[in-house]
Amino acid sequence: MPTDPLALPPDEMRRLGYAAVDALVAATTDWSMPPIRRATREEMRELLDAPPPEEGIGAANALERLLGDVVPNIARLDHPRYFAFIPCSGTWPGAIGDFVASALSLYATSWLEGAGPTQLELTVLDWFKEWIGYPLDADGQLTSGGSTANLQALACARETRAGAMRDDLIVYVSDQAHSSIARAARVLGFTPSQVRVLPTDRDLRLRPEILASAIDADAGRGLTPLLASVSAGATNTGAVDPLRDLAETCRERDVWLHVDGAYGGFAALVERGREPLGRIELADSVTLDPHKLLYQSYECGGLLVREPGALRSAFEIVPPYLRDTRGPEAEVNLGDHGIQLSRTSRAFKVWLSIQTFGLEAFRQAIDRSFDLAEHAARRISQSDELELVAPPSLGIVCFRRRPPGVEDEIELAELNAGLVAALEASGDGFVSSTTLRGHYAIRLCPMNHVTEQADVDRALDFLERTAPVRATPRGSAVREVDLARSWLRQIDGELEPVEPDVLRSIALLADLPDEDANRLAAIARRLTVPAGTVVIREWDVTRDFFLVVEGEVSVSRDGAAVAFVGDRAFFGELAARDWGRGYGYPRTATVTAATELVLLVLPEGVLESLMRLSPPLAAAVEAAVEHRLPD
Repeated sequence: MPTDPLALPPDEMRRLGYAAVDALVAATTDWSMPPIRRATREEMRELLDAPPPEEGIGAANALERLLGDVVPNIARLDHPRYFAFIPCSGTWPGAIGDFVASALSLYATSWLEGAGPTQLELTVLDWFKEWIGYPLDADGQLTSGGSTANLQALACARETRAGAMRDDLIVYVSDQAHSSIARAARVLGFTPSQVRVLPTDRDLRLRPEILASAIDADAGRGLTPLLASVSAGATNTGAVDPLRDLAETCRERDVWLHVDGAYGGFAALVERGREPLGRIELADSVTLDPHKLLYQSYECGGLLVREPGALRSAFEIVPPYLRDTRGPEAEVNLGDHGIQLSRTSRAFKVWLSIQTFGLEAFRQAIDRSFDLAEHAARRISQSDELELVAPPSLGIVCFRRRPPGVEDEIELAELNAGLVAALEASGDGFVSSTTLRGHYAIRLCPMNHVTEQADVDRALDFLERTAPVRATPRGSAVREVDLARSWLRQIDGELEPVEPDVLRSIALLADLPDEDANRLAAIARRLTVPAGTVVIREWDVTRDFFLVVEGEVSVSRDGAAVAFVGDRAFFGELAARDWGRGYGYPRTATVTAATELVLLVLPEGVLESLMRLSPPLAAAVEAAVEHRLPD
């Protein structure tokens, strides 16, 4: 009789399971280790880089190696002092749900092969709809995460409103949108000229009048505004856009409103989260993420679409080999609702967690996370050394150390970057950083349900009292100035070569080393334009950056003059900066030559690198960003 070469005897299966459970229970209840343990690539190669064995080493030995060599070298996102990025502390019943789904190789694609898992997912999705006030007949699907949900939402909107991809379709996002929106646009074929990254105000919220102005300008050009993606809890700061007013703006202009509630959507379960979310139920589609404020382990995201049947219409494809899965109309094949055909059940973990603890326990966990964030914000506001950089929102606090007398933004960024690194090295906590309106900020997100106030205070004490040691912020290494492309340029006029001496006549560039000045001179161009010439027009998608060598320009928004810019100044810095993979701001103002102008023109892709080479220019641009963005 042939034996199964991949089977274990039942007794050994039990021993292996007990050993794994014992190790995991110990790991998830002992927080004496630091929240993150780094390892170099070389260290990990030495541990793991080996060919697969021809003869197995046995389950117990393999598990021991996994637990000893791999698991320790990770960030513990469920650690009580893990405050970076977005923490993720799941539940033990949720882990058991994943274990059941994996052990049974559950196939949650068709009703034929997974009636139970499918109905469980539909039930969980109905819970989600009820919590945010969404129609119960809306479409939905659990996904791998918010990124996939955002991708599917954009694809569904395009298929529903336009069909095949077209060059005239335009998508709108705020500068606080999650990077997955840019990735989704790129995957679906939206070029940089088809994505408008719109500036937010001082509260980091997208104003309806900004969105309306951009949509109307594009419609006036004969383009087709398709979708606006707005935030119900931006990942960066927790900021919530004014959803009711944005919904009205989109409805009046027949634009699909997508609400990315991956971070904050489940805040609707508690009163103080429900109020800022406003009218999230007015959205045409909503992204949710149970591995954030619903405390589920990875992977688990969700998408709801208001129009019944829209997901199936957008994604269903039935080849001959799948026709046997077709049944009565009442049967639902969730594999037809998104891009993933083979899919397991992510509903098991959600359902089992909520059945075990009850919804009230999750409400208490959310409120507790918000309490900790509010405590942190109070401490920061009362500190002589710390200051808030953005209004706290939905459990995210953005702040920085600002020692008395230190005003220079570059110095502040280096001091705070040094503190972030020192906190990690100390083991007292792990935080991440961001940049908000030109200011380096530390992000603290006390979301884990195991976190106590003492954990937050321990991290804040360190950041407030430790002697700062300057460090270069991550991602700020000097790179080659690169003129690889400038296909968005639409400059009228004759562009002339530039001599290095012209560069040195501009104070912001006077300190460039000779090698960098020569390289920049080969890239930049000199442009002379007569008085009255419109150099850039509001809502255009050009990306050049301009330094004024001679003359003066007038700046206007919505036809009203707002500023004059003279010799040795600059403009166009917002659109010239990259938001992500080539996507960026459109022009947020019209700039006209008030006198004859001589301009130094730096094409798309150059400004970010130049700022790394010239600290004075970097400081001036960051200050201008703060001043010129909406209040």
